[in-house]
Amino acid sequence: MRIALFTETFLPKVDGIVTRLRHTVEHLQRLGDEVLVVSPDGGLTEYKGAKIFGVPGFPLPLYPELKLAVPNPSIRPVLEDFKPDLIHVVNPAVLGLGGLYYAKSMNLPLVASYHTHLPQYLQHYGLGMFEDVLWGLLRSAHNQAQLNLCTSSIMVQELSSHGIERTDLWQRGVDTEMFQPSLASEKMRSRLSDGHPEAPLLLYVGRLSAEKEIEQIRPVLESIPQARLALVGGGPHREALEAHFQGTATQFVGYLQGLELASAYASADAFIFPSRTETLGLVLLEAMAAGCPVVAAGTGGILDIVTDGKNGYLFDPADDQGAVVATQRLLANQEERETLRLNARQEAERWGWSAATQQLQQFYAQVLAAASLVPAA
Repeated sequence: MRIALFTETFLPKVDGIVTRLRHTVEHLQRLGDEVLVVSPDGGLTEYKGAKIFGVPGFPLPLYPELKLAVPNPSIRPVLEDFKPDLIHVVNPAVLGLGGLYYAKSMNLPLVASYHTHLPQYLQHYGLGMFEDVLWGLLRSAHNQAQLNLCTSSIMVQELSSHGIERTDLWQRGVDTEMFQPSLASEKMRSRLSDGHPEAPLLLYVGRLSAEKEIEQIRPVLESIPQARLALVGGGPHREALEAHFQGTATQFVGYLQGLELASAYASADAFIFPSRTETLGLVLLEAMAAGCPVVAAGTGGILDIVTDGKNGYLFDPADDQGAVVATQRLLANQEERETLRLNARQEAERWGWSAATQQLQQFYAQVLAAASLVPAA
């Protein structure tokens, strides 16, 4: 198959969506498919054998790390030269609208996937009054697709309840070869704890942005004597978070990738994740694969990953003390913590990227088969 993948974000940006797409592109190419990535221009022209066509963009005012690229006529000759069998649009918003347009104008089957729960994001940026409008726009875009893929069962239900049709579950994936408990390191632990490897070490990995509700970790940190907190990642909320955590034992580590990131997960005592806006929560799967016990808000796609008391702890985000109590419990019982580590790793081992990509191939094949039965307009 030849797949044209339209996405609002790709390398060199680092986030959960890019991680999923990066592994998907790599495995599709490895399985014999050909992929064209149409994304905001990041200076790359190829990834793992797939061609990247970069569209000029500009930074999003509320989130400068994210570029907005507006579709333009230069895309058509690239598509015509590539001759895709289908178009897959990831989070159709701006550039993705070009994918919708070209699928229709070139009479190509269209698959869309939903990775970012934008309606919930609005609440964290003071724009909650536009939530119904945004659902209407999402419905209009996604219902043009022959198939809408979600990354958790909760999101399948959520989209269906808002009138988005033809939804299905695209199973989770994680790199269990890179993220492993054996990468725990005293050197990394010392780095994350600012030279205090003997102290309880709490970890957060992900975007430093308002919708992640990272501020909620401060009471957890302050409730545990001598605990240290490492925040791994970057984003538009960093300065506000530096002010919020001033005077606490918090280390702003910046971005880590590859084996360094895997070692960070494996070296921590607990992974704290208060976000309520997750469609999946890939960083949770990475932490679990590395054997790091997780304490997470019991909402959204997280419920597909974490089973409370078995492979991690869930807390009610409406309870001010929920995360505090769960983390204290985790750190107080070493035997139970080791059981959680083992169970978390076993859960992650069920979800390799190869299986997730083969499932995606089956979805593509179903859409293509159905399209061949429909007479051309």
